[in-house]
Amino acid sequence: MIYIDIKGEIVPSGKEWLYEWYGIQVTSPNQITKALRSANGQPVTVKINSGGGEIFSGFEIYNELKDYNGEVTIEIRGLCASITSVIAMARKCKMSPLAEIMIHNVSTSTSGDYRDMEHSVEVLKKANKTTANAYILKTGMSEDEAYKLMDAETWLTADEALRLGLVDEIMYSDEKVDKNLLNSLKNNATTFCNSVGKLDNNLLKKFKDYNPVINHPVHKNEDDFLLQKNKAKLQLLNLRRNI
Repeated sequence: MIYIDIKGEIVPSGKEWLYEWYGIQVTSPNQITKALRSANGQPVTVKINSGGGEIFSGFEIYNELKDYNGEVTIEIRGLCASITSVIAMARKCKMSPLAEIMIHNVSTSTSGDYRDMEHSVEVLKKANKTTANAYILKTGMSEDEAYKLMDAETWLTADEALRLGLVDEIMYSDEKVDKNLLNSLKNNATTFCNSVGKLDNNLLKKFKDYNPVINHPVHKNEDDFLLQKNKAKLQLLNLRRNI
């Protein structure tokens, strides 16, 4: 199994070095492409914890994962927001119960006169349509349903994402423990710990007051020393047994 991280901001290829210079973790399409080529058809697990970034870089990563000729499992382990939520739609997707997905409209900053602003509006609308396609292809939801999620800047828990079909599985969901058994173990453990505490205090006091009697303070030879040492151990064992 090959593991690939998608963490930090999603940035265009060639700009990684600037972030890395400052010690900031980022992910670029080039990094993912190289990792997939090195995997060479082996099963791949992609671990996501990212707040998003540049959309066209995200689209490229999505396409690379889609085109990979081996098994791909995507695991959302923390935040999966903005364009990263699109990347997560590429293949089979699992989500930690501690993670969240955030879906929203594409945003940008622009300057200029009213014509520039109107042009930006049209660009954003088309970018939203393109982004919505990832959710529609994954879940089968309608375009309107996808737009509503995006308009509302929707934050989703693992359970909510599973119900919508955005993820295929919740991680660790098979690790179930019988509650009655758990409570029984908890109660027994509490009782045991309390009894150990009392025993431990008694032992400490006895050990503190205890002075083993050795007949020969200075051993004449090694055998004599070992004999006296074993006698002392035996006395300690008897002491503990009688508590």
